[in-house]
Amino acid sequence: MTGSETPPDARHLPTGVHHAVRPGSALLRLETTEAREGVLDGAWWPRSRAIGAELPALLRALTRHLGPLTRVGLDTAAWEGLPTRIVVDDRVVHIDSYPVGDDTILITRGDQDIYSLLVVPPDTAPEAAHAAMAQAVRADNVTQADQILIDTGSARTPLDQRTWTSGLD
Repeated sequence: MTGSETPPDARHLPTGVHHAVRPGSALLRLETTEAREGVLDGAWWPRSRAIGAELPALLRALTRHLGPLTRVGLDTAAWEGLPTRIVVDDRVVHIDSYPVGDDTILITRGDQDIYSLLVVPPDTAPEAAHAAMAQAVRADNVTQADQILIDTGSARTPLDQRTWTSGLD
């Protein structure tokens, strides 16, 4: 594939976005929903699982587009060093432990505007991350976050499910 061709799995993203999407990026469709089944409003590809290092930049970027945020819901098992709140632009954003899985983060603006973002695992290959993020922001997407990651080869493999050999017979 040449540099001018659009990756087939990511054809739903504008051409310039393919170069901008990298670890630390977020894509948004900016459409709110209260339903959590199969509808994603965007995608985030953090650089690491250290939430204290990753979340402030995401929240600052979202605040620029959405206005003040009030809450973040994420699965505590998926992140290292999860705080109970974080200050963004002199406003406190509460962090809630919410069993959404390590593939989703919920962002709340006000009392009812909830944005559900796919979380692409930090160590995902760029092609797979682009495909997953493109699927997540499609307006007609009805696929759950975990299935998008599986379908695009972006899913995180738990350590205990990885194939390994100990060298012992």
